[in-house]
Amino acid sequence: MSGLRIPLGGPDGSGTAHALNLLAPNPSPMTLDGTNTWVIGRGEDVLVVDPGPDDETHLRRVADRIGGRRVTAILLTHGHHDHSGGAGRLAELVGAPVRALDPRHRLGDEGLGDGDVLAVDGLELHVVGTPGHSFDSLCFWLPEDRAVLTGDTVLGRGTTVIAPDGDLTDYLRSLDRLRATAERVGAVALLPGHGPVLPDPIGALDGYIAHRRRRLEQIRRARAEGATTVREIVEIVYADVGGSLRPAAEMSVRAQLAYLDG
Repeated sequence: MSGLRIPLGGPDGSGTAHALNLLAPNPSPMTLDGTNTWVIGRGEDVLVVDPGPDDETHLRRVADRIGGRRVTAILLTHGHHDHSGGAGRLAELVGAPVRALDPRHRLGDEGLGDGDVLAVDGLELHVVGTPGHSFDSLCFWLPEDRAVLTGDTVLGRGTTVIAPDGDLTDYLRSLDRLRATAERVGAVALLPGHGPVLPDPIGALDGYIAHRRRRLEQIRRARAEGATTVREIVEIVYADVGGSLRPAAEMSVRAQLAYLDG
């Protein structure tokens, strides 16, 4: 089993022995360096996970990198546009179906759900349901490389937000499930939807879980001190967050209030 492939120049070209990241050119405070598009395979057949946005240059680069190999399926970790927007166009370029949990994002007859196993040239990719960031979030376990593709459930830098179509209760359960799974199978890498590869899955997941607990406690304290509105709580709990990320902070506070008051 080969080790990780993490070039110093950034996420583009990183991965494991059988998973290669082709970085989409859509950097932002929310997407970090951009969306990581993963090509999975070791022979003539491959899978593509998260084509990224509808960016023709990126999608043609992915198709060119695949070359003459056959794409058996395009998979989505979830339906947010920065992951799924280019799926239809890439499907045209490579002649492959699009599989997703949410039927609205599928092209073809097959969906995708917890417990599914996809096979490509002797490799297996196991689907793990991880709702929370969004209602349709999935992760993928690649046993051959002992790596988990985490989409937006775990990022390579910072922490994820709970989107309006997500739920913090589900998210905390998903983190606990990923943590238990990573320990049980001996995972050695998390391959995120944004940011660099994480070579310490247990440490990363423990950090995520602890961060969520700290934030919830901070919000409890802010409310006890008299903060009542989302904006007031953001001013206290996310005082160090800059203007461009304030909407994300407000989104996070709404999700945490729904959890605390649920």
